Amino acid sequence: MDINLVMAKLALFYVPFLFALCFHEFAHGWVAKKLGDRTALDMGRLTLNPISHMDPLGTVVFPILAIVGGSPLFFGWAKPVPVSVNNLKNPKNDMFWIALAGPASNVLLAFIGVFVMTFMNFTPFDFGSNPLLKQGLDLFILINLFLAVFNLIPVHPLDGGKILARFLPYKANLWLEENSGVLGMLLFAVIIFDGVAGGALQIISTPVYFLKNILVSVSALLFVAISPIIDSIFGLL
Repeated sequence: MDINLVMAKLALFYVPFLFALCFHEFAHGWVAKKLGDRTALDMGRLTLNPISHMDPLGTVVFPILAIVGGSPLFFGWAKPVPVSVNNLKNPKNDMFWIALAGPASNVLLAFIGVFVMTFMNFTPFDFGSNPLLKQGLDLFILINLFLAVFNLIPVHPLDGGKILARFLPYKANLWLEENSGVLGMLLFAVIIFDGVAGGALQIISTPVYFLKNILVSVSALLFVAISPIIDSIFGLL
């Protein structure tokens, strides 16, 4: 095995994946703190330090094995940021926003990546001619969008299940929470089966690329709007 190729793969895939996971968990903790819960802060989890968020299997073993082994199934997770609902003024509404913060943070990162790529392609300097840089940015965008869409699946213990809880009756939420372990294992089994069958989470790919196209369009419109300012800046250089 070529060690240089392995290191290049890890740099392209694992580094942005790790950052996206950490930013996702940080966003949960940050919104929780804003809504009155300091649990993540007090436990040292309100940070972008990857060591604080690493899950041995989900953050290290599975993703690295997938990258090194060239598996079409690349996924993972971090340790969930702890939230104490007793510290929230309106637990049902507040948990909705705390849960939504994670996927939203990944969409934000993806949009920043799309805008940087737009900037590279249309500025006077040929920043976009480096294929490795473009590939890295594209992977950064897709990794964040896959994380966002995957976490929005309305099943406990994913963020989507907690977002859905805002709109469900108490008994339905209680059943979902009590069975979150079983639901999580079923979801994990579906992912593994999908990977073995070569699906590579195709059911998630469609909304991911749809969302990417939306971000590209919004980024292009934003770039057009601020292009006079950009032209002025480059004119002074």
